[in-house]
Amino acid sequence: MTINLDRPDLIVAVIGAGAMGRGIAQVCAQAGLSTLLFDARDGAVAEAFAAVDKGLDGQVAKGRMSADDKAGVMRRLKPMASLADAASAGLVIEAIVEDLAVKRDLFRTLEKHLAADAVIATNTSSLSVTEIAAGCDRPQRVGGLHFFNPPPVMKLVEVIGGLRSDPNLVAALLAFSRRIGKQPIVATDTPGFVVNHAGRAYGPEALRIVGQGIASPGDVDVLMKEAAGFRMGPFELLDLVGGDVTHAVMESIYDRYYGEPMYQPSAQMAVRVAGGLLGRKTGRGFYDYAAASAASAPLLSVAPQPRPASVWIADEDGGGELASLLNAAGISANVGGAPGAQPVYFVTPLGEDCTGAALRLKLDPARTVAVDRLGRFTGRYTVMKNPLTTPAAFGAAVAALQATGAPVTAINDSTGFVVQRLLAMIVNVGCRIAELRVAAPTDIDSGVELGLNYPKGPLAFGDFLGPARVLAVLDAMQAATHDPKYRATAWLRRRAMLGVSLYTPD
Repeated sequence: MTINLDRPDLIVAVIGAGAMGRGIAQVCAQAGLSTLLFDARDGAVAEAFAAVDKGLDGQVAKGRMSADDKAGVMRRLKPMASLADAASAGLVIEAIVEDLAVKRDLFRTLEKHLAADAVIATNTSSLSVTEIAAGCDRPQRVGGLHFFNPPPVMKLVEVIGGLRSDPNLVAALLAFSRRIGKQPIVATDTPGFVVNHAGRAYGPEALRIVGQGIASPGDVDVLMKEAAGFRMGPFELLDLVGGDVTHAVMESIYDRYYGEPMYQPSAQMAVRVAGGLLGRKTGRGFYDYAAASAASAPLLSVAPQPRPASVWIADEDGGGELASLLNAAGISANVGGAPGAQPVYFVTPLGEDCTGAALRLKLDPARTVAVDRLGRFTGRYTVMKNPLTTPAAFGAAVAALQATGAPVTAINDSTGFVVQRLLAMIVNVGCRIAELRVAAPTDIDSGVELGLNYPKGPLAFGDFLGPARVLAVLDAMQAATHDPKYRATAWLRRRAMLGVSLYTPD
C-alpha cells in the first residue's frame, strides 16, 4: 500500500461534528488543508461551523490571528452531504461515539467510497484500533490519531498502529500530526494507550486516601498543588472532566487489563456517579459549585500551641534537612541520639505510617509526629499523627513547621502520607507502561506532561525523587497493607537496585 499524507493537495475528511470532530477539523483547516466535515445529525455541521467561526473571532479580537487568516480557515472548511463526499479525501479522521460496533459499521461504509490508498484514522480514546480495523476489507490502512480536548489548544496527539496496519502507516501519521502543528507520540494498541493509562494513578489513589479518612478532597488538592507543584489537584480534575467520564475510564481499563489491582476503580466514585454528583457539569461533585465558596474544609483542625523551643528528629531520610530548616527558624532541632524531654519527636518515614515509625524507633507515640520529606518540598508541609499523638504534641509540631514560613496540612495516619502515595503510584504506573512496551520512556513523559499537565512525566518524577526512594515507599506500603496494588514493577525495581535512571533501556 502506498501512503502519501504529505502531498500539498491532501484533503482531510472528519466524520463527527461534535466538540472533538469540529476541533480536529479546525486544526486541519488552520494548517492550510482543505477539510470536509460530516455528521449524521441534521444541522450538526452548521452548528459546528458556527462554533468554529465564533471561536476564531475571539482569536482575532485578541490579536492572535488576522481577519484574513480567519477567513482562509473558514473557506477551507466544507460540509459533506453524505459519506460518499469523502471520496476525494486522502485521510479520513473518525470522531464519533465510543462504540465498537458503530465505528466498525462506519468504517465498512467509508471503504466503499474511498480510494485504495486513502487512510482511515480513529480518534478513539479507549477502544482497540485492531478491533476497529478487523471489520474492514483493508485493515492495513487503519490507524489511530487520538487528539485531546480541546484539539485547537492541546498539542498532544497519540499515534497508534493496529496489529494489521501497514508498516509505514505510523510514520505517515506522525508526519501528518507534525504538519498540523501537533506533538505526536507513538503508542502500541493497548488499553488507554499512554495518557489514559498513566492517569490511573492520580485520581484513583486520591479517592482511596479520602475513602480511608486520611484527608479531605481539599487537603489532597492543596497538597498536590502547593507541595508537589501540580496545576490541578486530583479532585478538581475529577470534577472538571466529570465523574461519569472518569469512572467509566477507570472501569474500562481495569476490565481490559483483567482485574490488574494497580488500576482498581473506586467504589465511592460509583456511588457518586449514581447520585448525579458529577462535578462542574452538574454543579456539584467533590466541591459545591453552586455555593458561595466551593472550598473543601480540612479534615483535621489543630489546636494552636506555642512554638516549641526544641524538638527531636530521627536521623533518617530527610531528617537532616528538616533540622536545618527548623534551626534557621530559631528552633533547636536535635537529630538522632536518645530522645529527651522535647515535646515533639519528628520522624520522616518513606512509605511507613507514623505508628510504624514510632514503634520501630522505640519512641513515645504520644509525642511522635511524621513529616513527609520525600520530595524535600517546602511549599507546604504534611504532618501526620498516629492514634496516640496528643493534641499538645501535634499542635506544637504544626507551630514548629509554620515557623519556617510554610503552611501546614494535618492528616491522619497513613502509609505513605498523601504526596508520597500519589507520586509513588504515578511513577510506578509510568514504569509499568514502559515495562509493557506501550511507548518509549521519553514518549511516556511527553504524553503525560502534554496530555495530563503534570509538572513532570512519571519517569522524570521518579528520577527526581530517586528510584530507590520511590521503591522504598512502595515496598513499605505493600508490607504494611499486603495490598498487591502497591507492588513495584520490575522496571522500577531493577533500576532502583542498579542505581540508574528510569529512562535506562533494557
